[in-house]
Amino acid sequence: MLDWNTYRKQIFAGVGEISKLSPDTVKGYMTLSGAGAKTGHLDAKTRELIALAVAISLRCDGCITVHSEEARKLGATKEEISEALSVAVTINAGAAIVYSTRTLDAFAAASEA
Repeated sequence: MLDWNTYRKQIFAGVGEISKLSPDTVKGYMTLSGAGAKTGHLDAKTRELIALAVAISLRCDGCITVHSEEARKLGATKEEISEALSVAVTINAGAAIVYSTRTLDAFAAASEA
């Protein structure tokens, strides 16, 4: 497994480098990142749990390390994180089934051509 704490520091250093090279890119990302928090419809912990579910769906280690730390700081439990991740697993499996039907449809269409 990764040394997640070291990796998180490396991610922040890398983003700092990108920020120097392309400040508007990182500024735009930060604006986008904070936009949801401004609505107040979901609390910060719930947003972090959603972020973790999305992170595993996208297979983004950087997202996993950053949002795991934030979720912990906001009081998320291992059980809450596990439940959020279970939702992501289910959605990903469901998406694979849906796309399986599309594959069979494409195969049938190729047979008709």
